[in-house]
Amino acid sequence: MASIRRWPTLLLIMVVGVFLHDAAQAAPPAIGDKIADLRFKDIRSLPRSLADLGAKQAYVFVFTTTSCPLVRRSIPKLIDLDRQYSSKDVQLVAVNVGLEDTIRDRAARAIELSAGFSFVKDTDLSCARALGVTRTPEVVVLNSERKLVYRGRIDDQLRLGGARPEPTRRDLEIAIQDVLENRPVSVIETPVDGCLIESPESEVANGPIPTFHQDVVPILQRRCVNCHTEGTAAPFALQSFADAASHAETIAEAVIDQRMPPWFANPKYGTFQNDPSLTRSERETLVKWVRSGRPEGEPQAEPLKVEEAVAKRWRIGEPDVVITMLQEHTVQATGFVPYHHVLLPHLFLGDTWVEAIEIRPDNPGVVHHCNMAYATSKGAGEETFITGHVPGGQPMDLGRFDNGVAFLIPKLAVLGLQIHYTPSGKEETCRISVGLRFPRRPVKKQLRQVLIDPRRIAIPPGNGAFAIEAQKRLDRDVTLLGMFSHMHVRGKDMSFYANIPGQARETLLQISNYNFDWQLAYEVEPGKKRLPKGTELQVVAHYDNSAFNPYNPDSKRTVPWGQQTYDEMFNGFVFFVDENENLDVTVDPKTGYPKKVRVDRESRD
Repeated sequence: MASIRRWPTLLLIMVVGVFLHDAAQAAPPAIGDKIADLRFKDIRSLPRSLADLGAKQAYVFVFTTTSCPLVRRSIPKLIDLDRQYSSKDVQLVAVNVGLEDTIRDRAARAIELSAGFSFVKDTDLSCARALGVTRTPEVVVLNSERKLVYRGRIDDQLRLGGARPEPTRRDLEIAIQDVLENRPVSVIETPVDGCLIESPESEVANGPIPTFHQDVVPILQRRCVNCHTEGTAAPFALQSFADAASHAETIAEAVIDQRMPPWFANPKYGTFQNDPSLTRSERETLVKWVRSGRPEGEPQAEPLKVEEAVAKRWRIGEPDVVITMLQEHTVQATGFVPYHHVLLPHLFLGDTWVEAIEIRPDNPGVVHHCNMAYATSKGAGEETFITGHVPGGQPMDLGRFDNGVAFLIPKLAVLGLQIHYTPSGKEETCRISVGLRFPRRPVKKQLRQVLIDPRRIAIPPGNGAFAIEAQKRLDRDVTLLGMFSHMHVRGKDMSFYANIPGQARETLLQISNYNFDWQLAYEVEPGKKRLPKGTELQVVAHYDNSAFNPYNPDSKRTVPWGQQTYDEMFNGFVFFVDENENLDVTVDPKTGYPKKVRVDRESRD
């Protein structure tokens, strides 16, 4: 009986013990605690860790959102501190914790502020919890042993309700200096007057639960299955409930990050007719479906389908001419694959007008990208570039512009391919074909382009945001049709601007988080953007030659211009038509050659 009476007391002790254990687990780290690791995502949505920052004397993490007013006013202070201490082995990292801030938003913020330090995303707030941070712009300093030595404000100048003319104590700067001089930080914690970090609400909120057949299928049909189909470069298909359910968490993560469908243009600047981005409602539906247990629902009469197997059809319609490489390439299983350069076996005997061109590999999974240009007896170069192929991209179909525009391949030219293969883990083969479709209606305008490329590239070692810019002036009135960027693995962002005489600079396109794996074209709706003669086209790009760039072959090397990926390139293509041109060329739909106008003797007389 005595032992039985002791059970309530023992249970109480156990419950209290568990409570104290859980409370200890949830308690924020104390000053002096060693931080085992931190997890976050970089501008390419790659999962990264504290170890990826390398060995430093001090690590400074500042927590930010794009909407907190104190963050916006504090960024110049952080930029000054980074300039002062980055050469002294101090790593500054801006950690975004905004619920509505995407990875692309964060990358755009770095461009707008001309900040050279790293901007990362704390998607699940694990970094904030691991460091005991509750507000923005709260900062944390770790020493070389990754022990937490300071947590608090940047200084005491800025408050939510106002500001002092100057700070009376520069807390963060003093803490950094204490660490570098190997002495205890004089003030280890300070109060933070900032914006509270908001925890994400449960994705399974009020309202009906979406089901696969009723709610998810229409989204996949509109946005996904064109690529996520058997026989394409996509890593898995999304053509059935089983496909989607077995990859549900991957889908949710890609949707939350806005990594899929691939698109890298900042939505603040310009509108593009080939933008595949999900709407907010579509994103919420997909995530809610995953978080609600992936209910299937009742199958509909029309199942999820693709009109034809993508791998077996031409996206431009049936071509008028198909040209195929003579030789099949063997792609090695692993390692570095240099570019292949191939001339296609077809000589254009006359000037040839083309409305659509598609580059189609028979094994798309091993083709990273393929660029095409024409070559004449004078050779080939960037100025003869026509189009390219990238996974997830669209073929060049000028018929989509519906304005009588076509591309001219000159007489006695041949087509050349620059191919970048990607090893798949096993030896594979690939042969590439090119399909051409000729115009069926009179050609009114010729597609033209200007390439902005300074060529003189020398990216210094260790620089995480090295800027390069170049300009060209338009010699005619133009209507803009699109832009395209090409850099290599150090490319971070590229922005296109129009400097019209007498007007403020206009941003035409900002590729906020350039990704070498997704080199997309950005198509402007015809007639929406006209630029007068004399407009200066300006392109600005940033390169990350730091050790934090996971794709950087050698962060200790000054990087020159070069075609291979261990060097760098700067290609800013701008495509347009002449506003005042009216060619009215009738084309033979079988050959693409201009039809000869027959004039009888009577009409000549």
